[in-house]
Amino acid sequence: MSKIPVRNPRTGAIDYWIAPSTSDQLAAQCDRLRIAQTAWQAVDLAQRIATLQQWKQAIQDHREALIQALVEDTGRLDVSVLEVNSVLSSLDRWCRLAPELLQDLENPTAIPFIHLRQDAVPYPLVGVISPWNFPLLLAMIDTIPALLAGCAVIVKPSEIAPRFINPLLQMLEQVPMLRDVFTLIEGAGETGAALVDQVDLVCFTGSVKTGRQVAEAAAKRFIPAFLELGGKDPAIVLESANLNLATSAILWGSVVNTGQSCLSIERIYVAQAIAKPFTEQLVAKATQLKLAYPTVNSGEIGPIIANRQAAIIEDQLQDAIEKGAIVQCGGKVEVLDGGLWCAPTVLTQVNHRMRIMTEETFGPVMPIMSFTAVEEAIQLANDTIYGLSAAVFAGSQAEALAVGDRLQAGAISINDAALTALIHEGEKNAFNYSGMGGSRMGPAALKRFMRKKAYLIKTNPVPDPWWFKS
Repeated sequence: MSKIPVRNPRTGAIDYWIAPSTSDQLAAQCDRLRIAQTAWQAVDLAQRIATLQQWKQAIQDHREALIQALVEDTGRLDVSVLEVNSVLSSLDRWCRLAPELLQDLENPTAIPFIHLRQDAVPYPLVGVISPWNFPLLLAMIDTIPALLAGCAVIVKPSEIAPRFINPLLQMLEQVPMLRDVFTLIEGAGETGAALVDQVDLVCFTGSVKTGRQVAEAAAKRFIPAFLELGGKDPAIVLESANLNLATSAILWGSVVNTGQSCLSIERIYVAQAIAKPFTEQLVAKATQLKLAYPTVNSGEIGPIIANRQAAIIEDQLQDAIEKGAIVQCGGKVEVLDGGLWCAPTVLTQVNHRMRIMTEETFGPVMPIMSFTAVEEAIQLANDTIYGLSAAVFAGSQAEALAVGDRLQAGAISINDAALTALIHEGEKNAFNYSGMGGSRMGPAALKRFMRKKAYLIKTNPVPDPWWFKS
């Protein structure tokens, strides 16, 4: 197969190439992982934990090389550092939680002489197909709990941001037991589709369109598919809200990683009585943020990573402006030394006839729409095909929770925004087209990689009362 060119998001230049596996190579990789998985499952959990801790040490020892690869993948520095730190923290967290979550249980049943022993068996081979916006973090968010559960894992990162693969593979070379059951492969959509045909369970993070294809392919093979798809997260700001808190939180939730996150705040509904001061504060704070140009240390807002995403942002902005939206700051995609950039953008006079309010933007754009009654805000927030997460700001927790109870989304941040990026303890499911399958947060994130077995044990040789009488 021919090599795939990779664009540098800061320069626009093609400066890297990846070589996708052939179908035979992929099948051989999967066969190798399956064979090694039986030994990985057989070792006790303490050994698996120790192995992952060895890998954590290898990452720490070579973190600068990994960070540099992520910077080249994405064009931003601070979030790249955050990605590496988050993976290290995730390794510790899952290693701490796994012993309690994976212990076997034995309990009595309703029949005195029948006991129940509950066990779980890992799926042999898990396939992870991860996106370009957080290349390392979203490749590892499913991988780490799957490995602790006793699965082998093969990851296919996005062809848009693949540079981190090689340094990570080099770190795995230092941990032979883990290298035998975990690898990463290069490739584009065709490789991802082929991977679904080779594994026993698939985790996919990406668009609704591709997620549907993954779900259909998995259903044909009768294997589980866990999908984390798009979002169009709303924030509702009630009249009683603390404006300084709300504007700071919403700004961060909207533009962190240049808005390139499925849980970004992409729609803002503000009580009409406070819409003017809210907008003024948000614009004042947004204009203080600078582009990370000409160097990665020049500002907070990195480049648009994917070339095709810049076109989507431009099209949505143009559609909104043509239909009457007013640009308060930002408002365009610009080319700087070949890179594509968009400053934090605040729009007013928007409505749901505009694509900017209904389609995923994946950019640092904050459209503000005012409402007169809370009922109207709830209806607008729920007027979407998505349902990943949301945020509510109010003067009291009770007032905010009363609104959150009526929102059709899997996670609701109360008096803050995009908290699921940092808080991973709470189990949640995506609503509507934002995803499918078990939670990747909380205890369920580990347990979904195992099939439950029940041993029904007769403890007394008495005749069962439901037998036919002899």
